[in-house]
Amino acid sequence: MNQRVSQGMPRVGFVSLGCPKATTDSEHILTRLRAEGYEISGSYDEADLVVVNTCGFIDAAVEESLDAIGEALAENGRVIVTGCLGARDDVVLAAHPQVLAVTGPHATEDVMHAVHKHLPKPHDPFVDLVPPQGVRLTPPHYAYLKISEGCNHRCTFCIIPSMRGDLVSRPIHEVMREAESLVEAGVREILVISQDTSAYGVDVKYRTGFWGGRPVKTQLLDLAKALGELGIWIRMHYVYPYPSVDDLIPLMAEGRILPYLDVPFQHASPRILKAMRRPANAENVLERVRKWRSICPDLTIRSTFITGFPGETEEDFDQLLEFLDEARLDRVGAFAYSPVEGAAANELPDPIPEDVREERRMRLMSFQEDISTQRLEARIGREMTVLVDDVDEDGALARSPGDAPEIDGLVIIPDADDLAPGDFVQVRITDCDVHDLYAERID
Repeated sequence: MNQRVSQGMPRVGFVSLGCPKATTDSEHILTRLRAEGYEISGSYDEADLVVVNTCGFIDAAVEESLDAIGEALAENGRVIVTGCLGARDDVVLAAHPQVLAVTGPHATEDVMHAVHKHLPKPHDPFVDLVPPQGVRLTPPHYAYLKISEGCNHRCTFCIIPSMRGDLVSRPIHEVMREAESLVEAGVREILVISQDTSAYGVDVKYRTGFWGGRPVKTQLLDLAKALGELGIWIRMHYVYPYPSVDDLIPLMAEGRILPYLDVPFQHASPRILKAMRRPANAENVLERVRKWRSICPDLTIRSTFITGFPGETEEDFDQLLEFLDEARLDRVGAFAYSPVEGAAANELPDPIPEDVREERRMRLMSFQEDISTQRLEARIGREMTVLVDDVDEDGALARSPGDAPEIDGLVIIPDADDLAPGDFVQVRITDCDVHDLYAERID
């Protein structure tokens, strides 16, 4: 036992894997740990135990999570596992039977129970303190805001509902209180996330709550309006293309929330969309995209697609490329289909060979590269406000309203080492490459 534990200051190491939704779960756990006086260790050898928040969405994520658990066991020896892979405790225990405990995703109370059992800590009123915004894993100037948990869809390639359950929307007053705490802590950008952001409030029949002394519905439009009053950037992620999303576009055109939508279309062939059980139709989507851009020409649309889904023919794939050619999406990510244990798609006929899945993924990304570059080139000469993420001796790395952190591009501003992360700055775009923009400051 190290010296800190003997002085009543137990230390917990933390490994966080997976998507932003898992990141917010990690932040909630870290907040509870700090609120109860546990110290957070940045190294295995100084920690009294380690919590590993896992991902289990695809096979590669499962392997990464199992490797992370194995590393924590080898370096520390005392490990608690949580997160999406934790919902499949048989997989975790088969690989690493010596872990202290296994919990599923969105299980802060279960994790804390395990921590209390294996690393109890006496109460200390001078140490058991935590800032009002909680403990966060993101830089100080931006944060993720999870508005719901779970999903009501049953897409055949996905096992998230079996791990995280059906949709459960957070009360709107609770969401807004967290958002206000983030702003008070200096956050300049909030990224709204969930499994299905468009469905916010469906499970509670859009119940009316109260914020700032006035009624506000538990509904995405009302939430977006309220968040838009906070005076910072508000960015929407994981938005299904429902008709209700149309109501957000005027808010973007008015500058109340960022003109940015992260919409996981996944495919464009009606036959494949049906096999995926996706709640969308390619023709309707194209018409909706045209309508959105007619209202808000500056709208940036990012999406993800799956290539090589079981039964996908060359004709189906060509339809996907035709959709991309017409939709002119700004940012696109693509994944070669990966069978996931427990997914309904595993039972579908006509599986596609792995090399064909990957070849189609590369072909799609090559096809989209020209479209994305043309969309960036159209910004050259324009003036815009950007948010600085990092600064070094060569200048500043910032993001435009059309760039989410970690997944999109950057705005590179040379000779701007007097700026700081979290600064908003006005720039003129001077050039671009395949992914990033280059800009000069406007005094």
